[in-house]
This record gives sequence, C-alpha cells and structure tokens, in this order.
Amino acid sequence: MMTALDDIGRRDLLAGGLALAMFAGPSLTQAQENKAMYGLIGQMKAAPGKRDELVAILAEDTQGMPGCLSYIVAKDTTDADALWITEVWTDKDSHAASLKLPSVQAAIAKARPIIAGFGHRFETAPVGGVGLGGV
Repeated sequence: MMTALDDIGRRDLLAGGLALAMFAGPSLTQAQENKAMYGLIGQMKAAPGKRDELVAILAEDTQGMPGCLSYIVAKDTTDADALWITEVWTDKDSHAASLKLPSVQAAIAKARPIIAGFGHRFETAPVGGVGLGGV
C-alpha cells in the first residue's frame, strides 16, 4: 500500500524540512550568541527642498558598519521632505558602536544642517526575513 509520504520524493521532503527549519527559529549563529537582533525604524525630516541631498549623505559609505544586517533609506511617498530609515543590527551594542565610527560621525556632521527634525521612531526586535543572514 502506497502512502502519501511515498508520493513525496525524498529530495522534496528534505528541501521542505530544511525550509521549515530555517523559518522555525533563529539561526545557529544567533542562537549561539543568545542575543536578540536590534531594529530601528525612524522618520527624518529634511529642510524644505533638501530631501535628495539628505538621502545622498545618509546612503553614502554605509558598507563598513560591523553588525549591520540591513540599512535602508527610503523616501516618504506622502511627504516631500520626509525619509524613513530602517535598520537591522546583530544586536543593540553593534548599533551603539556604529554611532562612534568616523564615517558615521562625518555623515552626521554633514547632514545636521539640513535635518529639519524627526518624526516617529520605533525600536524593534527583528526575528527573520530576506537579507538577514539566514535567520
């Protein structure tokens, strides 16, 4: 008698099991470190007409930030002067350390004169997603 399991190829079963395992919990590295990822979602307001200039400053030289898993600068679609910055870090300490990097300090100094203010700011605890290092 053939069972439903016999209808599923061994390769398909293994692939499905591996996919389920990837989404079921934290990565091995994350579990070993036993630290929660740290996320930020924040709105920044540029001085009128300066949003593109602010985008250029915030988006330049973002590759060398240890612990940064994702850093995205996006234009707000309803406010011509607003941006949304979404960040994911391996942990909160990595984010704090990034603020001391010379390249980040230089970007902050360059951007400060054209930042009109800040809107919403949310801290998050990311648990998975595309581009987060196999979480």
